[in-house]
Amino acid sequence: MRSNSQSATLLVLLFAGWSSAQQFVCPEKNGYFPDPVQCDLYYHCSRGVAEEKLCPDGLLFDDSNPSHERCDTSVNVECGERTELQEPKSTKGCPRANGFFRHYDTGACDKFINCIDGVPNELPCPPGLVYDDSASTCAWPTESLRKDCIQSKKDILEDGFSCPEGEVTLPNGRTQPHPTFPHPEDCQKFYICRNGVTPQHGSCPGGTVYNDVSFKCDDPENVPGCENWYEDEDKKAKKS
Repeated sequence: MRSNSQSATLLVLLFAGWSSAQQFVCPEKNGYFPDPVQCDLYYHCSRGVAEEKLCPDGLLFDDSNPSHERCDTSVNVECGERTELQEPKSTKGCPRANGFFRHYDTGACDKFINCIDGVPNELPCPPGLVYDDSASTCAWPTESLRKDCIQSKKDILEDGFSCPEGEVTLPNGRTQPHPTFPHPEDCQKFYICRNGVTPQHGSCPGGTVYNDVSFKCDDPENVPGCENWYEDEDKKAKKS
């Protein structure tokens, strides 16, 4: 009886797939085309005949090029109105067999899980970032939709400085991994934010001042407002 039941179930599934493929109208004679409602379902059209195909669980069909058969993670696929998905094939640690997911430890905001064929792999975010599962990527806490991961307490130096949120871009367009910021009163001094989150004091060599445009120590004449810094300091020293 069990064998007959399994055979009947298989026949139902095969018929459902055949029926769905029969209803799908190939937009072109050959190519790979998305199902109109299910994002991980697609069709291979050959000479105008459609064959139903399904991405591995957790992956979505990329319909950007009809000539290529490609399933990818949600980060790289725009589903649009194709909102339905197959039933998840979850395993321990993996809500679906493939994809990026929030860490099972709710306090581990800076980690996430990459599932491959149902096997979970723990990965870290870059320093200072948290995993944002709404975008399946790591982001600054203030830019993430995970409000539970916004740091309530920041490192603050004795003079009140703390590292600002967000990235700092260098003149060449690259992101500064350890951004620097000018001191509000001392042209020679500056602040360093290690990994963008931990503040430290910095100081330029004698005779130079911090340039907040180039993010480097520079000659005083190249930094507006600091041209006479050392002359003024000498005057202060003589008066004292």
